[in-house]
Amino acid sequence: MRFRPFAPLGELWDPSHRFETSWLIPPAILAAVRALFSVYIFVTLVFVLVWNGEHKSLGGWTTAGDQFVYFTVLTYWGLAFYFAVAAVHTFTYALTGTALLDRFPRSLQHLHGLFYSTVTVFPFIVTAVYWGKLYSGPWFPVTFDAWRNVSQHATNSGFALFEIVVARTAPQPWVHVAGLLVLLALYLGLAYLARLTRGFYVYSFLDPSQSGGPGIIAAYVFGIAVGCGLVFVVVQGLIWLRQYVTEKKLGLEGKLAKADRRPVETSKA
Repeated sequence: MRFRPFAPLGELWDPSHRFETSWLIPPAILAAVRALFSVYIFVTLVFVLVWNGEHKSLGGWTTAGDQFVYFTVLTYWGLAFYFAVAAVHTFTYALTGTALLDRFPRSLQHLHGLFYSTVTVFPFIVTAVYWGKLYSGPWFPVTFDAWRNVSQHATNSGFALFEIVVARTAPQPWVHVAGLLVLLALYLGLAYLARLTRGFYVYSFLDPSQSGGPGIIAAYVFGIAVGCGLVFVVVQGLIWLRQYVTEKKLGLEGKLAKADRRPVETSKA
């Protein structure tokens, strides 16, 4: 069988462009909002990196790169790139009626779906772990610290919620749970690699001397894995509920691009 680098337009992976449309706003506005989110997140990440690098009290440029081993930061980068990629696909769909994603190899299309699952699940884990386990108060006396932590540990979940509520995406394949757990396992390896190469534990609950021993660490890791699965289930439920309310009860079909004349796919929920 001859390898085809791009899927023919007649064999669409996402027939009614759920990843590029909304039940509430037109594709062009959805693309603009996603692009705006991406710009804000990228600016935040770069500003925090430069701020840490320019302040010796925070370690200066010698340790500025250590932020790339924090799950919070990595998932925030993931949000930035997701919204950038999603904005491109949505803009191309809004202009031509065909998303750039339609011409990608099927493997990359499925990976885009997994990418969507990561940005709608991981931010909630970050928010829950930070405010529930890591943050102990009092509130940050430095405005920069307050803004950074609210951006990375609170608005991140707001961005995820936007994708769940406003976009027309359908519930994702349940096999994505396995993909999410594999990514968490890979991150755990990165965290301990940082301990070996950089000499510090990324999070205190990974340090046996502070957490209470290997058994407690294993319990934390297992709990986060279970929490990841539960969050995925909740996200699936929220997506199903959004489809049910907007499409079945309110009859709000997707706002397609003017150049797209295909019938809208409605939920079977």
